[in-house]
Amino acid sequence: MANGVKAAWAAGKPVLNGWLAIPSGFSAEVMALAGFDSLTVDIQHGVQDYLSMVACFQGMQPHGVTPMVRVPWNEVGIIGKVLDGGAKGVICPMVNTEAEARALVSACRYPPKGTRSFGPIRSGLYGAPADTNAANDDVLVIPMIETKTALENLESIVSVPGVDAVYIGPSDLSLSLGMEPKQDRQEPEFLEILDRIRTTAHRHGVKACIHTMSGAYSKQMLARGFNLATIMNDSGLMLTGARAQLAAARG
Repeated sequence: MANGVKAAWAAGKPVLNGWLAIPSGFSAEVMALAGFDSLTVDIQHGVQDYLSMVACFQGMQPHGVTPMVRVPWNEVGIIGKVLDGGAKGVICPMVNTEAEARALVSACRYPPKGTRSFGPIRSGLYGAPADTNAANDDVLVIPMIETKTALENLESIVSVPGVDAVYIGPSDLSLSLGMEPKQDRQEPEFLEILDRIRTTAHRHGVKACIHTMSGAYSKQMLARGFNLATIMNDSGLMLTGARAQLAAARG
């Protein structure tokens, strides 16, 4: 299955991404049916492990949704495993320097472009398992920009060959800048930082992605030129929807 996010970006289309914190293939299937372009299994802060990630991929696969993963850290072992399991994109937290960005790219690419070990145990079932060049071209490498240090090194991070996009984590970025860990911020000074990240990324041919807590803020970010926006996560959407219906029932 081709990488739908890469195809959308190549066609100049924005991507709406869902976020899977719940370790369930069924909830992933439901999220896939909601109409997201891609779904990201969150192994960093979600209640997910490797086997639940695979189950989520199996739940979403019949519906043409692009599977991605946020790994817990910039560590070659887990990155290789999520790719072997079928991830089409790797979102990596706390990438703060050019060297860390290069390490992330290397972990996602087979030689000679990187150091990924060959053993596509599940991903090989759905493509040409021996075509390492095709695999290198297919996988999206997406470091997260979420610290003051990453902002200072942004130009060098997005200059690294093989970085396809950057993903803004607004809560950690806020914390690093001495602010409350909030999302969907509207302060002009914070929006200016978001715009600077997007503009710098685009200048180097790199896409810009951001996490949001609402469809309305996602729409705002896409209008500002972001290429991908994530709307909350599955557990948050469930809780928000349940509370809204209970409030309506109770008047």
